[in-house]
Amino acid sequence: MSSTESFVADRPFTVGTTLPGTRGRTGVISTPHGQIRTPAFIPVGTKATVKTVLPESVADLGAQAVLANAYHLYLQPGPEIIDQAGGLGKFMNWHGPTYTDSGGFQVMSLGAGFKKVIAMEVGNPDDTLTANGRERLSRVDDDGVTFKSHLDGSAHRFTPEVSMRIQHQLGADIIFAFDELTTLMNTRAYQENSLERTRLWAIRCLAEHNRLSAERAHRPQQALWGVVQGAQYEDLRRKASRDLVALSEADRAAGGKGFGGYGIGGALEKHNLGTIVGWVNDELPEDAPKHLLGISEPDDIFTAIENGVDTFDCVSPTRVARNGAIYSLDGRYNITNAKYRNDFRPLDPEIENYTSQYSRAYIHHLFKAKEGLAATLATLHNVSFIVQLVDRARQAIEDGNYVEYRDEFLRRYYASKKD
Repeated sequence: MSSTESFVADRPFTVGTTLPGTRGRTGVISTPHGQIRTPAFIPVGTKATVKTVLPESVADLGAQAVLANAYHLYLQPGPEIIDQAGGLGKFMNWHGPTYTDSGGFQVMSLGAGFKKVIAMEVGNPDDTLTANGRERLSRVDDDGVTFKSHLDGSAHRFTPEVSMRIQHQLGADIIFAFDELTTLMNTRAYQENSLERTRLWAIRCLAEHNRLSAERAHRPQQALWGVVQGAQYEDLRRKASRDLVALSEADRAAGGKGFGGYGIGGALEKHNLGTIVGWVNDELPEDAPKHLLGISEPDDIFTAIENGVDTFDCVSPTRVARNGAIYSLDGRYNITNAKYRNDFRPLDPEIENYTSQYSRAYIHHLFKAKEGLAATLATLHNVSFIVQLVDRARQAIEDGNYVEYRDEFLRRYYASKKD
């Protein structure tokens, strides 16, 4: 075992500077493929690629890690192929740390016919929801989830053990326990039953993770993180957090690996984001890293950081980029609007990155001409923008001027109406 691997095993996370009056902090997550200085934004490479850009380009922009999706890679090309390649990082030529999510979000959202949208607002409770009256493509039972592929309609089944096996074959440094994703439209009774189902699945994930870690000791060791659900209910969120901590402690006492960190999942109303994350982090160990799944808007990022989130991911910066939406210090704008046709400034004159050498007029032209380079340049810029935002927040915590940085950034970003 190398000294790096020994350090990872002994101290996978260290807390650095704390943010006075909040749960916020800096820190370092250690993995077999390098360290992640936190807080950090983790770009999403769903199918082992951040869409339209080279992995080397993502690294050059300052991203410390990437997250890929177990569901998509299971369907194509298959986890056996990636395992044969030596794991996700080698397969995609990414040399830093990697994450994979469990596939739980996709088998529920895509499988239920919601496509990429989960109910994010409280409405009339309905446990039979599908999107626009479409056939529900997934079925949940206490053992796992049966679903149809969104690619060809073929039938598949995920259980906690299947998710663990897939993620071990994918070989990411940080993997997540298989959980049931609920929406804010589900009834309280369903949320309670689902939470217990997720707890029981977490026990099975730990057992299978321990077994596979021993069986695959020749591979770099992976850290399994538990996932906290509970929707908008304080008692359920706190219970889920306490339950996972208890499971982790019991597993370690029995000689297992326990949870290396915790993910905060499920649908979250924007105005309740900080409150819910706060409930969770009140119950989770301070010396464990926390990951918030699916958050990337600037105000949400600051809220998450102040409530103790260490890393977070979201497809939004890359998805909106492919449609011409550009992040800037003065707010988000659409580069396809006519007024940028002869605007020869960079996408954001104050943000230095690879795209700074190209003008708004040129990128406007690329979108209008439907050239593939348009999405590449817009994506590079947006990823760089969010990565730099979080990097500067981390530095501001260490320098003691976080509040000033946050207030100035948000004042300017949301000051004018976006187009």
